[in-house]
Amino acid sequence: MDEVEVVVAHSERATLRVGGVFLKVDADQARVDAEVEAMSLAPVPTPEVLWHKPPVLAVAALPGATLGRLGGPSTGSAAAWAAAGAAIRRLHDAPLPPRLGRAGRSADALAAELDAECELLVASGVLPADLVARNRRVAEAAFRPWTPAFTHGDLQIAHVFLEGDEVTGIIDWSEAGRGDALYDLATFTLGHEDRLADLLAGYGAEVDLDVIRAWWSLRSLLVVRWLAEHGFDPYAPGCEVDVLRSRM
Repeated sequence: MDEVEVVVAHSERATLRVGGVFLKVDADQARVDAEVEAMSLAPVPTPEVLWHKPPVLAVAALPGATLGRLGGPSTGSAAAWAAAGAAIRRLHDAPLPPRLGRAGRSADALAAELDAECELLVASGVLPADLVARNRRVAEAAFRPWTPAFTHGDLQIAHVFLEGDEVTGIIDWSEAGRGDALYDLATFTLGHEDRLADLLAGYGAEVDLDVIRAWWSLRSLLVVRWLAEHGFDPYAPGCEVDVLRSRM
């Protein structure tokens, strides 16, 4: 009999694996509905939806493996990274979905959220003031006009599967919607800056590298406290705090 593997679990949602099936339990029905809709619209391979009975979504496991994980070594050839970049470009060039995604927050809303979070990080002693201030300045470059794209919204390196140099699927679409394409590129290369050139070779478009760096800082500042409070370790080697330190 297959064992039950807890893939991730916190107060907002949990994902279990039983053999070749992933069971996603989410108390936010709107988030699950958005994920199912995004997978149906995305022009890239996605997991097969086996059934959907709120609050549980069952999807089939994807073949292949990821190119690594945050805090771990990056794997795969330059061609594999380029293939991931090409798949991401197909997504970004697709017709816009109806929903505004996580990557679609306005510059004013992001700036206000970031300022409040930076104050908390310093006041609580979670991060040194100079580290926060330096990364807050770097993050400024993300606050600029951008053309909406079909974005994944949580395109972590662990969410894209490949076999050899072919993308077999992209998982976890609950944050998808209209948004800033460079947010996806920055999320995918967070902690793996050395593979950005390979990814962009497949992406096939010029991007503003200062904005990518800005998103690395911005995303890391916004999630450090949440991760620590939900059982994750942003201080582990290669993870969010190291990303922030690299800007120093």
